[in-house]
Amino acid sequence: MGTSAMHATVWDETGGRGVPAVLVHNIFTWGSDEVYGFAAQRSLADRYRLLLVDRRGYGRSPGTGRGDFDTDADDLVELLARQGGGAHVVGHGNGGLVAMLAAGRRPDLVRSLTLIQPAAFSAAAGHPAVEAMLHRVRNSAGVPESVTPEQYLRASTEGLGMIMPDSTPQRLRAVATSMRERPVWEAAVPLEPLRAAPWPTLVICGTWQDAPEPYRTYAGEPLIACAEAVADALGAPLLRVAGYYPHTQQPATVNAALRGLWG
Repeated sequence: MGTSAMHATVWDETGGRGVPAVLVHNIFTWGSDEVYGFAAQRSLADRYRLLLVDRRGYGRSPGTGRGDFDTDADDLVELLARQGGGAHVVGHGNGGLVAMLAAGRRPDLVRSLTLIQPAAFSAAAGHPAVEAMLHRVRNSAGVPESVTPEQYLRASTEGLGMIMPDSTPQRLRAVATSMRERPVWEAAVPLEPLRAAPWPTLVICGTWQDAPEPYRTYAGEPLIACAEAVADALGAPLLRVAGYYPHTQQPATVNAALRGLWG
């Protein structure tokens, strides 16, 4: 299903009776992706109507060129408004930022908010790990036009000690969109409306103790700082799980936490 801008894969074993839960993905991926997406959350469809969105330029959603978190948030608000009665919202990484923006704009459409390592850097402004990351990216030359999506994917995975996923056309399209996405550190995270919202919020973060260097330094430490800052600012519990991709590496723990929050 989808609007003209955002496709959503629907997993529903309730016969349409389940409360909707909308899941918003990070970079390099799409909603139902088995590597970085929310495939490991499919078991939750026994009680909930899961909508795994593809942000613009990802998965089966239209759009090419530069992704934008503000546009994605507008798309998400539109999708939430069509659910009737609100939905649980889950966002990972850049998708966590999109979820926060959408929930801040229309808190009446949200039943609960779960943020998995949200890229909410303005919330952790001043933290040494975040400032070091911002210094690196702001003083870099950016991605040269000559770099292909496959080269960028390799540098972003094998170059940081990770295993590179298969460079399928769908993966490379997601990488191409990620390469030109509007920088998430430009976003002002709406903490006040989220703090005042009547529904519960949960923040989930990996421990990153087993992540290869420099992946932990470049990505892990800033994301840990964001998760801690957001949880503190919103008065939300912070669930720490082993690894660095909580919902894919520790799905049993994350899914149990989601059931507890949604129930």
